[in-house]
This record gives sequence, structure tokens and C-alpha cells, in this order.
Amino acid sequence: MKIENKDNYVILADEQDDIKDFASFLEYQIPHKFKGQNVVLNLLDYSKLTLEELLLFLKVSNLHRKTKQSFVIVNNTINPDDIPFEMVVVPTLQEAEDIIGMEEIERDLGF
Repeated sequence: MKIENKDNYVILADEQDDIKDFASFLEYQIPHKFKGQNVVLNLLDYSKLTLEELLLFLKVSNLHRKTKQSFVIVNNTINPDDIPFEMVVVPTLQEAEDIIGMEEIERDLGF
């Protein structure tokens, strides 16, 4: 797993090219190693990602967001209309950073 630390979030990316193993790995790693951090999951390398594969991250996304931290997935292959409303999926890393900034402002305001 590639880890890139930013000011107020961390970017995680898969190095193994196995989406199922990566999703399983993150279910353990996110609550333990990245607790209290905003997480951006970079899936741009998966140019043929399916909705079924994306949904492998739904559980970890929901659990992490319950801790009042952002969990944003970056991928540009899936139709935004098909993505469940519980997941935050954006097409670029810049948009992921913008989402985290907006969510932090919302949390600061008590939303």
C-alpha cells in the first residue's frame, strides 16, 4: 500500500492490483492505523473498476465516516448516478481535497 501524508488527510493507494484484497486489508488497517485521520482512497489506477468492486469499500467507508472523519474515494470510471449516496466518490484528487475541506468546515460548524 502506498501512503502519502498531507496536511489534514492521508492518501492510500493499492500497489498489488488486487481490489478485493485491498478492500479486505483496509477494513483492518483504517480503524487501527488511520483512526482520527481523513482518508482519501486513490483508485485511479483501476480504470475498469466496477460498481460491485467499489461496493467492497462501503463497509469501511461507513465505519470511518461514523468516527466523524472524511473517507473519499477517487475514481473516474463509474457513473456517479450509480454510486450509493453513503459513499463519497470523486473523479480527481483535487476534488477529494476540496471535499475534505468542506466536510471539516461542516464539522467545525457542528453539522
